[in-house]
Amino acid sequence: MEHGADGGGLPERIGGYAVERELGAGGMGTVYLARSRGGRAVAVKVARSELAGDPHFRERFRAEVAAARSVGGFHTAPVVDADPDAAAPWLATAYIPGPTLSALLEAEGAMDEARLRGLGAALAEALAAIHGCGLVHRDLKPGNIIMAPDGPRVLDFGIARALESTRLTATGVAFGTPGFLAPEQAQGLEVGGAADVFALGAVLVAAAGGSAFGAGTPMGLMYRSVHEPPDLAAVPEGLRPVLAACLAKEPEERPTPAGLLDLFVPDTVTPPPAAAYAPTVAVLPPPPSYAPSNAVPPAYGHQAPHHGLLPHQAPTWPAATGGAPDDADVGTDLAFVAVGPGSSLLIDATGVTLGPEGAETQYTWAEIRTVTYAAEGPKHLGVVVHPHHGTAHPCLLAARRRGRLQEWLQDLPLILECFL
Repeated sequence: MEHGADGGGLPERIGGYAVERELGAGGMGTVYLARSRGGRAVAVKVARSELAGDPHFRERFRAEVAAARSVGGFHTAPVVDADPDAAAPWLATAYIPGPTLSALLEAEGAMDEARLRGLGAALAEALAAIHGCGLVHRDLKPGNIIMAPDGPRVLDFGIARALESTRLTATGVAFGTPGFLAPEQAQGLEVGGAADVFALGAVLVAAAGGSAFGAGTPMGLMYRSVHEPPDLAAVPEGLRPVLAACLAKEPEERPTPAGLLDLFVPDTVTPPPAAAYAPTVAVLPPPPSYAPSNAVPPAYGHQAPHHGLLPHQAPTWPAATGGAPDDADVGTDLAFVAVGPGSSLLIDATGVTLGPEGAETQYTWAEIRTVTYAAEGPKHLGVVVHPHHGTAHPCLLAARRRGRLQEWLQDLPLILECFL
């Protein structure tokens, strides 16, 4: 018996792999621990049936698999197999035992400067391998880093994408985790390898026991990443200049991964041994999010603006339909972000956040009855959240150009369909 993430139980096999147990589920599907016929452990990520039925998703998934297979290096988990044409598309990567960086920090506390430098150097090498294949990871964070006995491994290439394949990217949609998103990524702009360097800086701030952009709502975190300097108070003084450079607002001001290696581990400094990363307890890693970075279909051609309010009905079932990420991984799957002068809109797995800067209101999907939206003029988008209790919360967003309004109108129904 073979079936995918929504098959109503544990599948016996996925492709040629015998399934042992479920590792977890996310907004894009389910991840299983499985074994090859020769006994090799793999993590198999299976798409949800809603996505499996979307031909655009399959096209993007196929492109992502081909790109991800090209990545090598010591610090990544290789893609070993995939079937984009299966009834439920799936991707298998080598299974890496060990705790995530976030779990290790929770168990052991903040790292000292020597361990931070070693971690930074390992992540820089991983990014060099990823970028060398023309890819951008787009969601580097403590939950996507496994602290294996032989050193850190970067996971989750499901949302990496080929730099040259920008035509497959849905503009106006941000993918990644607030608090680790580069300013250009939070604003839905074109993203390159410098965004991963920004995330690396935020990861090391977290490993030092701090938070580069504080705590709070996803929109608040993204706003601070765009407009406010990072908080480096927890970072050892010797590393502050390096991390400040990683967290520069402008992509061209950030160092390259190769440059970071020289900054983290100068020739006169001996890197800490790999054993410094050995976990003190055996903790199974949570499943990485695996949706392609372009998980919302792009617009193929121009569509006329929508006139009149377009409704989207909220689900009557709990989040188990896709599985909302936990508090540590808010926004790990995908999110729609629209930012205009004075107002913003965020739609992600937790719900809808909208309103003026500094006074946004958040509604969970359980609270929402419908979401309506419409073009209001050549550059304005009106969005209204209708909660179950009968009131309505409107928000008016001004686009900087007409093309951006078109992009919002094309992407909104697609992102809403993922959650409603």
